[in-house]
Amino acid sequence: MSQDTWNYLFIGASFALYIAIALRTRAATTKEYYVASGGVSPFANGMATAADWMSAATFISMAGSIAASGYDASRFLMGWTGGFVLLTTLIVPYLRKFNKFTVTDFLGDRFYSDIARAVGVMCAIFICMTYIMGQMRGVGLVFSRLFDISITMGVLIGAGIVFFYAGIGGMKGITYTQVAQYCVMVFAYTIPAVFISMLLTGNVFPQVGLVGDFVKDGATPVPLLDKLNQLNTDLGFSNYTDGSLSKIDMFCITAALMCGTAGLPHVIVRFFTVKSVRSVRTSACWTLAFIAVIYLTAPAIGAFVRTNLMTEVNGTAYVDAPQWLKNWEDRGLIAWADKNEDGKIQYSGSGPVFESSEKAWQQRSEGTTLSPDFVFSGKPVYFEGDSDDGPRRLKNVLSANDNEFYYEKDILVMANPEMANLPPWVIALVMAGCVAAALSTAAGLLLVLSTSISHDLLKKIIAPKISDRTEVLSARIASFCFLAIAAYFGINPPSEFVAKTVAFAFGLAASSFFPTILMGIFSKRINREGAIAGMVAGVGLTLSYIIYFQFYADHKNYWLGISPEGIGFVGMLVNFAVAFAISSVTPPPPQEVVEMVERIRTPQDVGSATH
Repeated sequence: MSQDTWNYLFIGASFALYIAIALRTRAATTKEYYVASGGVSPFANGMATAADWMSAATFISMAGSIAASGYDASRFLMGWTGGFVLLTTLIVPYLRKFNKFTVTDFLGDRFYSDIARAVGVMCAIFICMTYIMGQMRGVGLVFSRLFDISITMGVLIGAGIVFFYAGIGGMKGITYTQVAQYCVMVFAYTIPAVFISMLLTGNVFPQVGLVGDFVKDGATPVPLLDKLNQLNTDLGFSNYTDGSLSKIDMFCITAALMCGTAGLPHVIVRFFTVKSVRSVRTSACWTLAFIAVIYLTAPAIGAFVRTNLMTEVNGTAYVDAPQWLKNWEDRGLIAWADKNEDGKIQYSGSGPVFESSEKAWQQRSEGTTLSPDFVFSGKPVYFEGDSDDGPRRLKNVLSANDNEFYYEKDILVMANPEMANLPPWVIALVMAGCVAAALSTAAGLLLVLSTSISHDLLKKIIAPKISDRTEVLSARIASFCFLAIAAYFGINPPSEFVAKTVAFAFGLAASSFFPTILMGIFSKRINREGAIAGMVAGVGLTLSYIIYFQFYADHKNYWLGISPEGIGFVGMLVNFAVAFAISSVTPPPPQEVVEMVERIRTPQDVGSATH
């Protein structure tokens, strides 16, 4: 069978499975729609939570980031994994005991204020909308490659599928769909890694291959990482195992990812679907086990991709370039510019790299228009250098060095089996896994967005007397509206790298929900004034910083060297500081709120909680 036939077979079968599950588990009540009636088994919930968490950023971009930047990408592994430990030990057991539908329910009741609830709704929208944009972009990339269509059309198709099974099934449908999606993802991630590990290192386990010897095509055995470092330095790149980020930025990004993970509303709400607090802890153990399968494989995949890319591309005559390169080039996600006109692909990191803003370019060029050197990832690319029209310098100039080969980082995992010349069915399986990763998280995010409007805003604040049927209908309408917005930004993303866009969402969660929930559980003194002021200050600083440096700043003159991806950690500290300061000069919470905190924190038949 041809590659296209395999692709259609795997993707079609997975879609049919998802839709069948959604139709069979259609939600009829608000409790089924929001928390699947609270009756999901710990094993199934652990698998569904793993699928919900392992988004397109994890499946597509994390290994791509490791391949492109090596050591620096370890911030994703450390941050996301460490954050889940915080989540399962400090937050979800207590929130499950609170026994409500949403995170914002907790904020509204704990801080005895509809204003706190409304601020929570706004924070949830900011977080989930930023996150879901990355998922829609990932769906578009996969569909573009699969069906030879534009990324725009791919995003629209993916959005339609997500709306169908998330809007109809609610949490009940999403849960069992995500179980199926995890199974697809884990096979799609590990099977190609096993194949490639055997080809490059002779080891069947990718994790062993990462620290093993490079022996491809009978080469003299040499440690794979040493081989990779040598390839990098020979071509003008820094050592693969060295980092380029400053220590403070690396620390802040990792901390923001960690605390942001613990504050993600779509992950927290997954633990509301099990029967008891004991089930929460059991489910968390299963989730960590399921996540470990992929997270322990990602570094190996990243190293394998980088090795294949540097050995298969550099110095190759373009006419003899492998077919996978031309397939992705046809979709504008790989580009080659023959600068020295020798007909060969030069992949190099030597020479200066220059970046400046489009706004500054427009000011310098005084309205003149230049023809781009080529188009990459849907955007014109200009090389640095003087011309009759002025200096050719644009925000999206990729480099001013001798490099001739450019690629979208998000395609590396998808292109990896093609680089290694694996069987067509393996390539098709990877594509199905990429789609499953993006769709699973998008569905969970969409549920949080819709319930924020229908339950937290409409039911709890605006119209408390609406019926269950009207509430569920409102949730489905909200789903459609939010998905339309997410699709637009998936087509026109604020960052071309999916993992970077998603990192912004973690920063927003770290600066808003995580500290507020933590203080709400473990401090009886934090009151509504402090919580509201802390959330507004934390998320306001983080969002303003991200918007300024992502859309307006001409230079990366970051405050203290902290990038927008790491500013969420600073926003979190501001949230804590403002909340405690305001609470110390305003009246303490009512006695019934203090008693509620004690009930949440204290097991039955045990003395009162302290502080």
